[in-house]
Amino acid sequence: MTIMDQEQLKRWRLILGAASEEKLLSFGSGDGMLDEESRLMDEALAAIYDETSSSSVDDGSHTGGSRKAGLGPSSPKLAKWLGDIRTFFPADVVSVIQSDAIERKGLKQLLFEPELLSQVKPDIQMVATLMALKGKIPEKTKETARQLVKAVVDDIVQRLAQDLRRAVTGALNRRQHSPLPSATGLDWNTTIRKNLKHYDKERGLLLPEKVYFFDRARRSKEWTVILDIDQSGSMAGSVIYASIIGSIFASMPALDTRVVAFDTEVVDLSEQCAEDPVDMLFGIQLGGGTDINKSITYCESFITEPKKTLFILVSDLYEGGNRTEMIRRLVDMHQAGVKTICLLALSDQGVPSYDDAVAKKLATYGIPCFGCSPEKLPELMEGALKGHDLALLAERVKQGKEM
Repeated sequence: MTIMDQEQLKRWRLILGAASEEKLLSFGSGDGMLDEESRLMDEALAAIYDETSSSSVDDGSHTGGSRKAGLGPSSPKLAKWLGDIRTFFPADVVSVIQSDAIERKGLKQLLFEPELLSQVKPDIQMVATLMALKGKIPEKTKETARQLVKAVVDDIVQRLAQDLRRAVTGALNRRQHSPLPSATGLDWNTTIRKNLKHYDKERGLLLPEKVYFFDRARRSKEWTVILDIDQSGSMAGSVIYASIIGSIFASMPALDTRVVAFDTEVVDLSEQCAEDPVDMLFGIQLGGGTDINKSITYCESFITEPKKTLFILVSDLYEGGNRTEMIRRLVDMHQAGVKTICLLALSDQGVPSYDDAVAKKLATYGIPCFGCSPEKLPELMEGALKGHDLALLAERVKQGKEM
């Protein structure tokens, strides 16, 4: 075998761990494989992934004589490890390592010590963990946990709020005109179209007889938007995004927003959503069974004008209740004029496992079922409120095409 590039060897060594070093050295030039910085990176990775190292590992509850790599029970060591991974790895990798530390090594100590939790990188996965364990978080850590969740909420709101508001405003405000002039509200298309007969060919100028402006005054609660969110464990990322997006909708006067979360029971989060999205997230209980039909039945009470209602079901469609009745209710809702959409996922992580048979059945009735990234939701909202064909709209969103 030809001599491998030293950088390639270093990468393979970091991936495969200490047990691979002797073999990998035979492929190289014989020089040391890892420099000082790489050694620190390797120690940080070994703490979670190397099962052959002699250092003790767990959150302080481990007993027995097995030799497993890890962080050990001391807070200083854990604090150093948190600092190391944030120093040596990009943010998306840090998120994965933190999640693995909790899942593989049971490091609940991350969540129970304020000084440690404050060093954790705020991300969707960590918020999901905090939500799942919220009943076990000690009092001294609750405020730190809340600040971590708030950081994630603020980040998502900053990323999405402006585009969502623009999409809703663009869809609802451009339906009627106002006699009041406004430079920002000038309707160029209508003004040009209705004044073409006044075009001066000699001077090459359009001399409008009347200028049209969009009416920027929104009618309060013009549309009802219902987010019906499956809070089963597999939907954690989607639950968080959907709930925060619901809080953005709730801040828009033109929308009457309802946010409902369900497992085998139904929880109406509409008030918390409008007041404090952080409190709302701590009100969600991830996991449990699934009764989609029960939640749809509850949501039907919010529909007063079907043709002015957008119903978004965020679920993988695995129904633990009455599946036939669930499908019938969704079809009836759709046929009554409600804009009905099923988001199998609302996250950046791709579409999880879902009930393909139910999704195909709903699609035959014109109810699209697909995954959507949070960044594509404004486009989806605008198209739905403008009355675009939902099946075509779903296809465009999936393929990333412009509306």
